[in-house]
Amino acid sequence: MNDPSPQGARNPVSTGAGHSTAGQPGVIGIALAAVLAAALAQGSWQWFATYIGVTLLAVVFAFYRLPAWTPGIRSPYARNLVAYSLVVGLCLAIAVAPVLQRWTWLFPMPGTRRACAELGKYEAMRVGAALADLAGRDSTALAYAQKARSHDAVAVCLAATTTQWLPVYAVGAAVLVGVGAWFRDRARSRREPQQ
Repeated sequence: MNDPSPQGARNPVSTGAGHSTAGQPGVIGIALAAVLAAALAQGSWQWFATYIGVTLLAVVFAFYRLPAWTPGIRSPYARNLVAYSLVVGLCLAIAVAPVLQRWTWLFPMPGTRRACAELGKYEAMRVGAALADLAGRDSTALAYAQKARSHDAVAVCLAATTTQWLPVYAVGAAVLVGVGAWFRDRARSRREPQQ
């Protein structure tokens, strides 16, 4: 009863529990990232996706810490590093998806962009044919309807291609993040015993 060793044994456990509790918002952010990625993959990528991706990155960086570096592929550090890198890659992919869809210099895909433009022209012709009787009454409304339908068709076409290529960007980002974190944590663990 007066033996201090059971209390000493409890202290590391409570510290570990506090550490795992602190990581819970990061886990919630990870789950949220997966759900939002699936939801946002439908239709055109909008700028709100960039906000969501950046927010998720902030949650992960603020609340998730990798464990201490340990060598070995099956170590807890390696497992955590893989999960951390993949989630950061997913969040980055969500954040840059609208940019990839809209900016030619970042994501050229010339064949697809030309094909999507042709699809937009086709949709404009379809609207013109469907609303041919409107041309005599209100040509401005017809032109607006054609432009809107053409824009939507091009955006959906480009979004579909962007979504197909996003895993490549996500995996590339995950590899860069993982390698960078591994080298940083390994160097930090080598410096600590010398201090």
